[in-house]
Amino acid sequence: MEPGGKGGCWFLYYAYGSNLLRERLLLRNPSAALCALARLQDFKLEFGHHQGRTSSVWHGGTATIVQSPGDEVWGIVWKMNTSNLSSLDKQEGVEDGIYVPIEVNVHTQAGKVLTCRSYQMKDYVSGPPSPQYKKVICMGAKQNGLPTDYQEKLEAIETNNYAGPVPIMEEIEAAIKAEKINSA
Repeated sequence: MEPGGKGGCWFLYYAYGSNLLRERLLLRNPSAALCALARLQDFKLEFGHHQGRTSSVWHGGTATIVQSPGDEVWGIVWKMNTSNLSSLDKQEGVEDGIYVPIEVNVHTQAGKVLTCRSYQMKDYVSGPPSPQYKKVICMGAKQNGLPTDYQEKLEAIETNNYAGPVPIMEEIEAAIKAEKINSA
């Protein structure tokens, strides 16, 4: 079927935060398929609280990308069915104005430039992530083989040392366990 026809409706999504981890993204967006590892030039990764409010999901600052000449962010391009666009927007808090969808051009390791949908936090106050959120990002970076020096940068991120419950983390860990059982 030609693109744009029913059933041929896909979009590319560039993930740089918790959605680097396949199990995290698939919780709400079952159509996601790995497309490529890619680099976003002249941006840097930051963490913050939307309007100064801590994320009720992650109990800390969440990731965003900020224009920054000379810097780069590594992430993953996921190919997703348009039927998951609203669930992705919802996950990113678009309705609540926390993140806004943006279009970014990223460079794959094969040297292709892909235009993707990504998300940027609006109106935030810088603040560290919870250890749980950082862990999901680092797990995703490792799972998909992002460059080692970039993984080391992620590992070095300071957290807020939150030690309470994070239900979404339990959901993700359960999904990973279920996969291990299924693939055993």
